[in-house]
Amino acid sequence: MPSIALVTLVVRDYDEAIAFFTDALGFDLVEDTDRGDGSRWVVVRPRGAAGVGGLGNAGLLLARAKNESEAASVGNQTGGRVGFFLHTEDFARDHARMTAAGVVFKEEPRHEPYGSVAVFVDLYGNRWDLLQPADASA
Repeated sequence: MPSIALVTLVVRDYDEAIAFFTDALGFDLVEDTDRGDGSRWVVVRPRGAAGVGGLGNAGLLLARAKNESEAASVGNQTGGRVGFFLHTEDFARDHARMTAAGVVFKEEPRHEPYGSVAVFVDLYGNRWDLLQPADASA
């Protein structure tokens, strides 16, 4: 069965994006390969991506904006909507760790029928949900 392997996230700068995703969010840097033309193939994945929610090994391809049009989309790749969902098995732990690392949450944690959730923004302003599903095996 096919699965999503990577989703591209357009960024301003490779190194600042790597630092945010690895330091603030706790992702693993899976690959950082110089492509020889000034661009790099940079992949980050949440630690334990094969765990919660059956996400397999889905990761982000961090792609530096190459032109004005791409640069205009940095931080607004989903039109201001939550476009990314980071599942966790321990909401309180990860919320506290991320807050201590400087991640900006746009709301207080909520406990909904589907799970515990809070919206945060990445270093560019893209909106994410930190979510512990009510049924973490889902």
